[in-house]
Amino acid sequence: MPAAWSAEDKNAPATATDVRGPVIVMTIDGAIGPPTADYVHRGLALALKQQARLVVVQLDTPGGLDASMRSIIKDILASPVPVAIYVAPDGARAASAGTYMLYASHIAAMSPASNLGAATPVAIGMPGPGGQPENPLPPKKPSDSTSAPGGKASPPKSEPAGDAMSAKRIADAAAYIRSLAQLRGRNAEWAEQAVREAVSLSAHEARKLNVIDIVARDLPDLLQQLDGREVKMAAGTIRLETKGATLVNFEPDWRSKLLSVITDPSLALILMLVGIYGLMFEFSNPGFVLPGVVGAICLLLALFAFQMLPVNYAGLALILLGVAFLIGEAFMPSFGVLGLGGVVAFAAGALLLIDSDAPGYGVPLSLVAVLTAISATFVLVVAGMAAKARTRPVVSGSRTLVGATGELVEYSGGEGWATVQGEPWKVRGSGDLRPGHRVRVTGVDGSTLDVAADSNQTTTGA
Repeated sequence: MPAAWSAEDKNAPATATDVRGPVIVMTIDGAIGPPTADYVHRGLALALKQQARLVVVQLDTPGGLDASMRSIIKDILASPVPVAIYVAPDGARAASAGTYMLYASHIAAMSPASNLGAATPVAIGMPGPGGQPENPLPPKKPSDSTSAPGGKASPPKSEPAGDAMSAKRIADAAAYIRSLAQLRGRNAEWAEQAVREAVSLSAHEARKLNVIDIVARDLPDLLQQLDGREVKMAAGTIRLETKGATLVNFEPDWRSKLLSVITDPSLALILMLVGIYGLMFEFSNPGFVLPGVVGAICLLLALFAFQMLPVNYAGLALILLGVAFLIGEAFMPSFGVLGLGGVVAFAAGALLLIDSDAPGYGVPLSLVAVLTAISATFVLVVAGMAAKARTRPVVSGSRTLVGATGELVEYSGGEGWATVQGEPWKVRGSGDLRPGHRVRVTGVDGSTLDVAADSNQTTTGA
């Protein structure tokens, strides 16, 4: 049970006179993910705090992540406030994860021109053998033995590993939605068919088959039809009084909106690349500060998003390996081998990054192509410029003094001072050297210059 709901709240007597608070209205429009689960949890907590008589969730979703869907359903099942899932407006759908949520709700309603279904769990990872998607129907069990020529029994054929995993996933999902249907007294046979065969229904068909409870034109029509309706709750039966109820719209706050933005797989991938390139540029050119600050922030946001998303860590490792190869190509030219390997590794990693084919949670191929091209261009150009800078002749520092000429100012016992390139330097030398002689620097030892007489010297003093 959610932390916001105590056992005392859940087991409190439920009668019609107990629910005279407002009707909380929430809106879910888009894929089901961690931000959606957080939004629903806080909305139900608010409904309990305000002693709401009903929570209406207006739903329009193509589906989403299984973990987030189950979290929402747990909150609905544990809620002491009745929850109505209303698929609206016209044209909306409750596909995949939305169908499970509809079955879990205390009241299931749809607008006339909406639909639900297609609740088959989508396979995670690569397609089955031959490039075909895994069979959504569980495989038939092989017989214990099959007759072979000559009357000898041959061993049973084992199912491919992919089909076995698909069967387990389908069986688990079918049992889950059947249990929800039985809990709410809805059509369990069609629910299982929606999982196993990915079938869908229109609103009026769903009403005839006892999949939903109400078909309503709009929210006022829904509340009018719900007035006086009895709803079975864990603590007893509640008679709804929705006529004239105050409507309270619970909108996502800045936290939910931020989570929705940064947990978009495409944006998370972009943030990670900006973070890596920003830090790489800062390390290559210390002192710019801004690239390092922006890169660190973007990288932390990306890591936070990946922590909430079903990330395939093999894909993440391939992306990092690809970037490393591209950098290596810039600093250690390999005639394109590292560069080509980096592009391939980066593209493959981007495609495998999100370990789910749930609607709204894939990285588009067009974005992968654009980011791959940008990554290759950015790393090869920027890192290549840095590599070229390292090979340029040194134009400052003590090493540039070798070969320079100067004039002795003081000299005695093999040591003295000379002016070289307009600066005084301590020097040491051998031979007939005197103050005023021109000298040439032959070496540098710390802050002392080794000098010798300049063959083109002109004496300016005795």
